[in-house]
Amino acid sequence: MKTPEFPLTLYVDLACPLCAREVRWLARHARPERLVMRDISAPDFDAAASGRSLQQLSECLHARSASGEWLTGIDATLWSWRAAGVGRWVAPLAWRPLRPLFLAGYRLFARARPHLAWLPHPDASRRCRDACPTDEPPGR
Repeated sequence: MKTPEFPLTLYVDLACPLCAREVRWLARHARPERLVMRDISAPDFDAAASGRSLQQLSECLHARSASGEWLTGIDATLWSWRAAGVGRWVAPLAWRPLRPLFLAGYRLFARARPHLAWLPHPDASRRCRDACPTDEPPGR
């Protein structure tokens, strides 16, 4: 896995309680010349400008290097943490023997994430259930 060019732009969903917690933690450690975060749930976010659809960006974590290379899923997680200078916490994501396990775990998490609206959001004014797509009918 080659090192992406920094700054790395991380496309995050701040309407998601789990995502918002991780992003807040990363933001406290990251320098803007290494990691830039774009909130895909913001009303003024333009997915087309990123070259990806909002659905693609919502289905799994995406990051884009300064050279335009896309990283997704655990690779986006690994490199965003490395860009923030806290990569030692996620170093196992790069270990080849464990990658299949982490890839499978990430796929399960990505499917479950929209259904975690019941979790408290760190910013009480935001609610995942207002922004996260689910398969539930309206009014539930």
